[in-house]
Amino acid sequence: MRIATFNINGVNTRLDNLLEWLEETRPDVACLQELKAPHDRFPEGAIRTAGYAAVWVGEARWNGVAILSRAGEPVVTRRALPGNPDDRQSRYLEAAVNGVLIGCLYLPNGNPQPGPKFDYKLAWFERLIAHGQTLFGTEAPVVLAGDYNVVPTEADIYNSRSWKKNALLQPESRAAFARMLADGWTDALRERFPDEAVYTFWDYLRDAWGRDAGLRIDHLLLNGPAGERLVDAGVDAAVRGREHASDHAPAWIELRD
Repeated sequence: MRIATFNINGVNTRLDNLLEWLEETRPDVACLQELKAPHDRFPEGAIRTAGYAAVWVGEARWNGVAILSRAGEPVVTRRALPGNPDDRQSRYLEAAVNGVLIGCLYLPNGNPQPGPKFDYKLAWFERLIAHGQTLFGTEAPVVLAGDYNVVPTEADIYNSRSWKKNALLQPESRAAFARMLADGWTDALRERFPDEAVYTFWDYLRDAWGRDAGLRIDHLLLNGPAGERLVDAGVDAAVRGREHASDHAPAWIELRD
C-alpha cells in the first residue's frame, strides 16, 4: 500500500500537475495540503475520473486538506483536529482506508515569529501531539502525513544560515516534533534514509530548485503497527522541477499488506 503526501499549493491551479503525478505513480492514498479552494470548488469530478475517491475540507483562500483513495472510499473519522472548537482553519482530516487510519495535516507556518502566528503554530502542535498520543496505541496502523512546517534538524536543510529567524527552524518547533518522535512515532523518511540529505520543499526564490537548496518539512509519521509494515519510503523530487510546479514534492511510503 503506497501512501503519499503532497502540498499541492493550489489544487485547481495545479490540477494538471496533480493528475499527471497520480497517473504516473498511482499511489493508493494521497494526502493533499494547501488546497486553496472553498469546499464547493474542489475538483472532485476530475479526481474521480482519474480513479480516486476523495474526502476534503476546503477553505476559501488558504489551507484546505484532502485524502484521495483508489483503495476504496475513505471513511472519515475527523474533519478537524480536536482541542479547540473555535479554530476554523481547515488543517486536519482523518479517515480510514483499507484498514489504515490516515491523518492528513497542514501544520501552521508560524511566520513571522515571534508573534500571534507563531503562538498559533505552537498551540496547534500541542493539540497534534495530544491527539497523536490517543492514536498511537491503536492496534490498526496509523499514519500522520502532511506538511508539518518544521525542519527537524540541521541535517534536513541545505544550509540554515539564511533561515535562522524562520518559524520552521525555531527551537520550539523542533522540540515539538522531537516530542512526537519521543512518543514512539517513526519518521519514515529518516528511517529509510538515516544519513542522506532528503528534501521535500524548494523555495521559488533564488533558484532554490536549480541549486538543490531544499528543506525537509513534509513528513509521514507511523505508529508501531504501521512502522512494522514499512518497506520503503521516498520523495518524487522530479515533480518539483516541472512547469508550473508546487514548491513541494510528493513524499511517500510503502506498507506491506
